[in-house]
Amino acid sequence: MGRQAPDLKEFKTILADIKRADQRATDVITRLRRLFSKGMGEMRNVDLNEIVDEVIGILTAQAAAHDVNITTVLTPHPLIVKGDRVQLEQVILNLVANAIDALAETTGDNRRITVRTHLLGGHAAELSVSDTGPGIRPDGLKQIFEPFFTTKQGGMGMGLPIARTIVEAHSGSLWAENQVSGGAIFRLTLPISQDCRSKS
Repeated sequence: MGRQAPDLKEFKTILADIKRADQRATDVITRLRRLFSKGMGEMRNVDLNEIVDEVIGILTAQAAAHDVNITTVLTPHPLIVKGDRVQLEQVILNLVANAIDALAETTGDNRRITVRTHLLGGHAAELSVSDTGPGIRPDGLKQIFEPFFTTKQGGMGMGLPIARTIVEAHSGSLWAENQVSGGAIFRLTLPISQDCRSKS
């Protein structure tokens, strides 16, 4: 557009490519939402703390290979939510693996990830994954959950959109922030199981 005589044919081709990519992204997310709304799989009472422990066990070797230290600060009591254990495990796995990747690209010795869980207001479980990496660019914060947006070389940009779709299908929320002290933090909330509330 900055040229004296812009190539309108090339410009139209670029716009068409953008439109196709946008439609493709919309179709992917629509299909995912339809899939989760039709059948959420094994919807059972699961302990969020147990899932975190399993995920950390899976990623221990990957974290060690990048000199990343993972610390967990979990509630001393079970955090029971109703959901599909495998799907929730995939969400947390994605968040922690992304944090490892972010730290792998940084220099210095302070490569640390902290995974926390706690009861939020007596009705929701909150999980956070924070890191001491470079954080997320301000423009990236607005796009990070959009399909096909990625900051990774060779990344597909579908991990976080799928993670958010899974969380929202569980009546929860997932968002990202930059920490004042540096690094990024991802937070997700899920309702505490009604079965457990009625017993309390």
